[in-house]
Amino acid sequence: MNTDFIKGIITPILTIIDGDELIDEAKTRGHVRRLIGGGVHGILAFGSNGEFYMVDDDEMERGLKIILDETARRVPVYFGMGAIKTRKCVKLARMAREAGADGISVLQPMFLKPTEDELYGYFKEIAESVPGLPVLLYNNPGRVGYSLTLPLVEKLAADVENIVGIKDSSGDVGLTIEFIRALRGKNFKVFGGKDTLIYATLAHGGDGAVATTSNFLPELVSSIYNLYRSGDAEGSLEAQFTLNPIRICMDKASFPVAAKDMARLLGLDVGEPFKPTLGSSGAVLALEREKLAQAGFLKS
Repeated sequence: MNTDFIKGIITPILTIIDGDELIDEAKTRGHVRRLIGGGVHGILAFGSNGEFYMVDDDEMERGLKIILDETARRVPVYFGMGAIKTRKCVKLARMAREAGADGISVLQPMFLKPTEDELYGYFKEIAESVPGLPVLLYNNPGRVGYSLTLPLVEKLAADVENIVGIKDSSGDVGLTIEFIRALRGKNFKVFGGKDTLIYATLAHGGDGAVATTSNFLPELVSSIYNLYRSGDAEGSLEAQFTLNPIRICMDKASFPVAAKDMARLLGLDVGEPFKPTLGSSGAVLALEREKLAQAGFLKS
């Protein structure tokens, strides 16, 4: 299976909605064009910051088809899913393949406390339902309450042909490095999921990052990857250091509204988050504005 295209900065694209909380097609198309123009290397539809947990299945399909049509194969498009039920994920995976997605990303089940055997069966069944379609595991212990382990990931990579990588949002750089170390030489793609650790992931042999901040600073975030790959490690690190205060301040907002806050501060029309979450205000919004200004992206 050719997975050479799976690399770089992948944007978990914001889901832009109208007043009825339906996907706004025109604004979504505009955002896709903006991301591609900003140099991102791929787009992930319905990641965590894409508010996948708020979107009905038929609306997900519509949104994915809009994104695929607008990208017109200029960059790969991946489809994210985080359903608890295996059968529902199988249905979504098959929908994504039929729509033309280049790969899927599968989050471990939230709310449950599954055993290693149960997790193995979950990912294996989903991946084997779409043979030939690349599958990226998605490890996000902060949102689901437990982490994928190295032995489990190694076993899945060895046993299931189309499980070809992982996005690690643990924030534990030691774990990310272990995924890279243990699976090096096996064409298994390891992506960082914390925007503050893109450089660290690359420096240890990782393949890129799924980076929320690339929604509103695509040129800066892409430059961390591009500079590093071109041999300019110092420039890459400086770009990472420019990004970090912006990303860190986003944790003051309620999840996942900060990315839409930041985009709106920069004049991008990305709409509101799904209720019950609300855009930030007061001290939190002031801090976000301050960090963007300090980095030179807004006037003080």
